[in-house]
Parts: sequence; C-alpha cells; structure tokens
Amino acid sequence: MKLNIIGSLKRFYSDSRHVMSVSYRPDVDTFTRTLKIVLLGALALGIMGFIIAIIIGAIAS
Repeated sequence: MKLNIIGSLKRFYSDSRHVMSVSYRPDVDTFTRTLKIVLLGALALGIMGFIIAIIIGAIAS
C-alpha cells in the first residue's frame, strides 16, 4: 500500500513538471482579455442569481 502511494506521488510530480515545462506565460493582451471575459461571466452569473432571488422572494411572500 505504501509503495502505491509513493509511486502515485512520483507520477504526480513528473506529470506536474511536464505540464509546467509545456505551458507558457501569457502576454499582457491575452491576460487582459481572459480577465475581462472571466469578470463578465462572474457578473452575468451574479445578476442572474440576484434576479432569481428576487423572483423566489416575490413568490414566497
């Protein structure tokens, strides 16, 4: 059992090193565009949740 855990940790470490070597740091434009999309998505979800809460509150009372 202990060998299996150690083997799993070694594989995780090697897989993580591979991902880090293949990945790259985005430039400023790519990062800014991604940040804007994520923030717009979070805002849209928040607005939808707020509207649903208002509707449920109106129905419940």
